[in-house]
Amino acid sequence: MKGAKLEASMKHVTFLAVLLLHFCGALSLLAEVKLPSHFSDHIVLQRDMKAPIWGTAAAGEEVTVEFAGQKKSCKTGPDGKWRVDLDPMPASSEGHVLTVTGSADGQAVRIADVLVGEVWLCSGQSNMDFTVAKTDRFYFCGVTNEAQEVAAAQYPLIRMFTSDFARSYAPRDNIPGCAWKVCTPENVREFCAVGYFFARDLQKEINVPVGILALTYGASTAQAWIRREALAANPQLKPMLEAFETDVKLAATETNRVAREAKLKKWEQARAAAKAAGKREPKRPKVFEPEQDQHSPTVMFNGVIAPVIPFAIRGVLWYQGESITTGGVALYPLLQSTLIQDWRRLWNEGDFPFYVCQLAAFNPAATDPNVPGKIPATREAQATVLSLPNTGVAVTIDIGDAANIHPKNKQDLGDRLTRIALAKVYGRQIEYSGPMFEAMKVEGRSIRVTFSHVGGGLMAKGGPLRQFAIAGADGQFVWADAVIAGGSVVVSSPQVAAPVAVRYAWADNPAGCNLYNSEGLPAVPFRAGP
Repeated sequence: MKGAKLEASMKHVTFLAVLLLHFCGALSLLAEVKLPSHFSDHIVLQRDMKAPIWGTAAAGEEVTVEFAGQKKSCKTGPDGKWRVDLDPMPASSEGHVLTVTGSADGQAVRIADVLVGEVWLCSGQSNMDFTVAKTDRFYFCGVTNEAQEVAAAQYPLIRMFTSDFARSYAPRDNIPGCAWKVCTPENVREFCAVGYFFARDLQKEINVPVGILALTYGASTAQAWIRREALAANPQLKPMLEAFETDVKLAATETNRVAREAKLKKWEQARAAAKAAGKREPKRPKVFEPEQDQHSPTVMFNGVIAPVIPFAIRGVLWYQGESITTGGVALYPLLQSTLIQDWRRLWNEGDFPFYVCQLAAFNPAATDPNVPGKIPATREAQATVLSLPNTGVAVTIDIGDAANIHPKNKQDLGDRLTRIALAKVYGRQIEYSGPMFEAMKVEGRSIRVTFSHVGGGLMAKGGPLRQFAIAGADGQFVWADAVIAGGSVVVSSPQVAAPVAVRYAWADNPAGCNLYNSEGLPAVPFRAGP
């Protein structure tokens, strides 16, 4: 009897000991200081402004951050979150160590090879997702002169952080599986091409480290990158959010859940078989899963933007517009301005630079000036960004591909974005835009168009001006003759005696459009008139 009691007592002690070990382990886990994934070795911190550093630890724990002679401490809140702001720092090409230490156990997180320089965020859909090289993962990519560009990409002061394809119904705290990478021929292959060429050209000009946050997703819509609160606050945009919520509830029904799981299970089996056979894995099938659809409102903001706010950045490069769904192009200017204003509000850095890449030429060459296609209206909607402060538009009308919505010439686009930044941010006295429509004036049988950003003068590249069209009161456009007259272009046609409207490069693919300024920058497509 006594033996049985003793045995029971020992079992009880053992149980308590195991429980205590688990409890201590849980405490240890809670006390572990953690930072989001975008705080990794080789990171670039923004110079000349406060640099927020944040993460999690045990509730009430004191956390100390040390970097380049600075030492900052704070206590975590009840939710275990902490944040310190490093004081503004000058640029530094010397790799420092950033150390974060928790008071509970004294263990430290060390981030090595940290530089201080310029940080830009690149976001949008597949043309921003487009990588320098063609790879198994990025099969549609690969820039012009890919092999030469890859071989020459040895720039230790350029680093890039590329997000995973993370979509989410609710804001995330972290982007899984990501890290900063130094620009080398090996790493550059999967660098965002627009971001890389921008960083390369910028770094050569300003001679400080440049970091790029590449947060992109192919086919994503503008509303996918806007947070819930901003959409809900606008009567014109709120219906998008409400329709999304309805779809989320529908997807959660038992019938849809079972069908979705069966389809995904079949795909996982095919994926495993392909991997075992050394073959390319099949694409994930489309299933009714609204919170994982990059066209849905909020999901990209929640997945990859929310986790990096308020990481200090200089500005944003944005390439999106091919995917316009709910509301059509009429709502795009509102979506674009809502996104920009809300991101600026959340980052709390003021009106930071926001530069838009206008859509390139695509589809067969235009033959009828009265059938422009759908893309010109999108380009026009993108250009409305210029009504907001500290914005810019990089024109790509002359570097597109009629047969490929993903043009390979990302070098010229990087150059044009760099020009905007150099002029608007870094104080260079250079022309940064091609000729931009300013006004039109009817002069008898002609229309005179004046431009801003003429630089050293207007020029027609490769022959007479092309892709100008005019119309009379009947609204029927005809191809027109156009000649440069100083800082203006005079447009006319013998078929139109009394012109009232004019267009330039107003087509999906205005092949041969050739109005430039002397700096070699293409004119912005436009339409004017009643």
